[in-house]
Amino acid sequence: MDIPKQPPTPRRTVLAAAGAAVASLALGGGAAEAATSPTVRGRNPGPRPRPLPAAKLTARQRAGQRVIYSYPGPTPPESLLTAISGGEVAGVIFFGENISSESQIASVIGQLNAANDHSPVKAPLLLMTDQEGGKVRRLPGAPALSEKQVGEASDPEAAATEAGTGAGRNLAGVGMNVNLSPVLDVFREPGDFADRYQRSYSSDPAEVATLGSAFVRAQQKTGVAATAKHFPGLGAAATDENTDLGPVTLRQSLSELRSVDEAPYRAALDAHVRLVMLSWAVYPAVDADHPAGLSSKIIQRELRGRLGFRGVTVTDALEAKAISSSYTTAQRAVLAAQAGMDLLLCSARDVDQGRDAVSGLVDALAGSTITSSSFDAATHRIARLRESLSGVKARH
Repeated sequence: MDIPKQPPTPRRTVLAAAGAAVASLALGGGAAEAATSPTVRGRNPGPRPRPLPAAKLTARQRAGQRVIYSYPGPTPPESLLTAISGGEVAGVIFFGENISSESQIASVIGQLNAANDHSPVKAPLLLMTDQEGGKVRRLPGAPALSEKQVGEASDPEAAATEAGTGAGRNLAGVGMNVNLSPVLDVFREPGDFADRYQRSYSSDPAEVATLGSAFVRAQQKTGVAATAKHFPGLGAAATDENTDLGPVTLRQSLSELRSVDEAPYRAALDAHVRLVMLSWAVYPAVDADHPAGLSSKIIQRELRGRLGFRGVTVTDALEAKAISSSYTTAQRAVLAAQAGMDLLLCSARDVDQGRDAVSGLVDALAGSTITSSSFDAATHRIARLRESLSGVKARH
């Protein structure tokens, strides 16, 4: 998901491994850090039906709380609705091909929520898209300005605030509750990868920090969770360095990585950003052997340890070609989870991709390839996020 795919349309027991964490989902636990709910046309959530006890959730249901699904075209397939009602899905990501109009995607989201009403896991789905602004918008409308245009505005901070508010209201209006934005990449040279697609506010990390945090605060006031990306930063990538298409290695020093690329994340964390997406680039200054999203050194030492992030981590596209083609979806899912990723983004528009990721997690838990303690911690973070977003509902 490093470049715009298309312009905006008009439109031993596995049961023990995650019991404590999933209990807060399955039992409808209280929200933590609840966001302010926006005004959204549509049904209001009524009393939750009594869920199954956590102990009765299956291994696949527990593993499914870590996986974001996608699907092709404008109509969600029955297999996805079945997986949702079966409690095996944490959420869904939407792309331009899924959206023909606002009313159409609102109706689809109503279908997904109706399926989720039958799930034994009583928590809202995470319903997300990339609504960055400019060229990278899946819904028509706000934010109209790209990040580059925001940075060049006469009052950049006001423009960033307006963009965040517009993005949140736009997504909430159709029932989405997570935006995979803002991009906090600090570009280096005009025309390089981040600047080419107008996805960077500035080459000044302090300016990126100010504008990114303004976007985060404004959007999250609408009830839609924000996602800072792509940690620890893709701003040093050259014009043709795209992790969707192949491996990328960024060789800035540790000092530069921390003082330039990671600097905006401190401000985003101070703004209480709910999610952080990891890059698929390799950063030899920290870990020469693994892309960031598969690196415990980057996730645990840099993001959680040094910066103190306590929210939800999410991978970039799990199918990205920056990861060796020798790895299956199941293997990618397990490697990411082992490294410390919470949510696994299966964005190939193929429901089977999500199912394969779930299967990989089930097998890894059964074989203790993933520790129960790390699984519990990740699922608890996701549970808190999902419960806090219960106020956003699709309109009808």
